[in-house]
Amino acid sequence: MFKHTLKHTVRALALLLVGLGLSTWVQLPASAIVDRDCGDFPTQAAAQNFFNNAGAGDPHGLDADNNGIACESNPCPCIGRGNPGGQNPGTNNQQNQGPRIYRETGNVVRVIDGDTLKVRLRAGSVVSVRMLGINTPERGRCGARDATDNLRRMAPVRSTVHLVSDPSQAANDRYGRLLRYVKRQGGYNDLSFRQAWDGYTKRYVFGGKPVARDREYVRGVNRARRVDAGLWGTCW
Repeated sequence: MFKHTLKHTVRALALLLVGLGLSTWVQLPASAIVDRDCGDFPTQAAAQNFFNNAGAGDPHGLDADNNGIACESNPCPCIGRGNPGGQNPGTNNQQNQGPRIYRETGNVVRVIDGDTLKVRLRAGSVVSVRMLGINTPERGRCGARDATDNLRRMAPVRSTVHLVSDPSQAANDRYGRLLRYVKRQGGYNDLSFRQAWDGYTKRYVFGGKPVARDREYVRGVNRARRVDAGLWGTCW
């Protein structure tokens, strides 16, 4: 009974240290390393810190798609692969670094809708990518199929795309999707802007914080509205 209670006490202490960002300061005994899952961590950042400090491999299965990012569906604060932080925002080192920008390259596997893609990254993992700054109609709504078809023309399956995050926005949404600007190699430099220019999205601001390229997107939306491009002449 005492041994069982001690094991759970040590496990609770380990989770507390991870949540406080202190996991690198304390060496816990091997008996404390019990099986963990994403539900054991209050935020994605806490899970990522634990994952980074666990060493090689993923013995707890926290990185389901093997992209180096643990528990992508956990609530933010969020940090990326190999990026310690999120739990001690007051340290000078993190203040000097500023927001991190993520860049990836991969090939389109599938176009889900007018603002979401499945992309196979160069490392081999397949990720969902939610394009920043736009919000095309959901499936079943007026114009959804047209917006999806337009994105398929711009980013067909197997085409190469370059992804970049916006430091003013989260790196992932609550569904674990990467939040990125998307550029097609040999094609348009910004697919979000093109969807706005072609008339398949209205202005979109999440959480009251516009993306860094919002002014450009508004210009595209206004142009499309003036000429009744895309969905402006049929759905809106």
